[in-house]
Amino acid sequence: MAGERIVGVAVDFSSCSRKALKWAADNIIRDGDHLVLVIVQPEGYYEDGEMQLWEVTGSPMIPLSEFSDPVTMKKYGLKPDPETLDLLNTVAHQKEIVVVLKIYWGDAREKICEAIDKIPLSCLVIGNRGLGKVKRAIMGSVSNYVVNNGSCPITVVKQSDHEP
Repeated sequence: MAGERIVGVAVDFSSCSRKALKWAADNIIRDGDHLVLVIVQPEGYYEDGEMQLWEVTGSPMIPLSEFSDPVTMKKYGLKPDPETLDLLNTVAHQKEIVVVLKIYWGDAREKICEAIDKIPLSCLVIGNRGLGKVKRAIMGSVSNYVVNNGSCPITVVKQSDHEP
């Protein structure tokens, strides 16, 4: 992947991550870029066997064709929604980009920052759930942590007040 831009989008299949993906497709991704979807599963989410191999380093890069395969995604404990898959397939075809998926297990804040350095990403787009100040102080904000600790340009796509 040397020479091309590697654009990362943090995805958890929520409406705000879908909005971030759409925003990245409309505003950042150019022909020839590589798009890496960074997914972080909670620690201990894996079952015995294959997932334990990737607990420390994250999964291998999974191409879009395998990401669309329900059997492959079941191995990793993911259930991608049809809307996200459709968006990815459309963007990959229209902009002629390479789309891959990288899954990590653990704390989302730390693992997304780790992905920035290890992949390495040229930039990252992440959604924001729009937590209020109190909830953000108690629960912590993944996007806030990544903005303050990430080593590449980060764009936060906010969920507007009237969206679910």
